Amino acid sequence: MRFIHTITGLCLCATLASFNAIAQSSDATEAMADYLAFADYGGGTVFPEQMPQDQYAKTFVIDARDAQQFATAHIDNAHNIEWREVLAKREQIPKDRMVLIYCNTGSLSAQAGFALRVAGWSNVRILQGGYQEWLAKGGMQANARAAGTQRSH
Repeated sequence: MRFIHTITGLCLCATLASFNAIAQSSDATEAMADYLAFADYGGGTVFPEQMPQDQYAKTFVIDARDAQQFATAHIDNAHNIEWREVLAKREQIPKDRMVLIYCNTGSLSAQAGFALRVAGWSNVRILQGGYQEWLAKGGMQANARAAGTQRSH
């Protein structure tokens, strides 16, 4: 058992050393520092009630959750690109219109959004509170509900 702990510890140390070496000498670190020096305070977040329903049709929406969660329920016309894959699939993501990215609560989509911004996408917005808050505030009708203009069914 002690041998397994030693091997695990050595692997962890080697991995951390590799990450540390990359971070200290990487252009990525400089790019992140440059981004943070000029980032907007809000970090490009959008609250569900700020999005009029007709804006969704003009927006490239990314559901950053896993495929199973996406299959269960998602915002209409959303593209399922898991948060860890946004850079690998960046050629699918436009730079010429708003990109809205969400996960369940907003934390993983914030990481994906940060990565895209550092990579040059200035048009990325994070759905504050994620899918759960979007649903709780009325989904596509959140803006109308907040404005008191939601149509009755």
